[in-house]
Amino acid sequence: MTIRETAIAKLQQLSEPLLQEVTDFIDFVIHKHQVKNADSQPNEPLVEKWSQWFEAVDSLEVSPPEAVSNYQQLLLNKYRQQGLEL
Repeated sequence: MTIRETAIAKLQQLSEPLLQEVTDFIDFVIHKHQVKNADSQPNEPLVEKWSQWFEAVDSLEVSPPEAVSNYQQLLLNKYRQQGLEL
């Protein structure tokens, strides 16, 4: 008798409440293994897209902000006097 046949024979002997408990446990085991497999095998297209995004962001040039108004210039000067860099 195979393990499948043994399990089926045992299931046939269970009452309805116990059978429901076994069914819930089977669902849990299936879900647990699906999550484990999903975690161990990253989505390659997604990984590639993120890598491309990081490369693009790393190559961006960052320039200091230019003050548009007198108020903004005074505010930037105050921040710089406090040792803050923008």
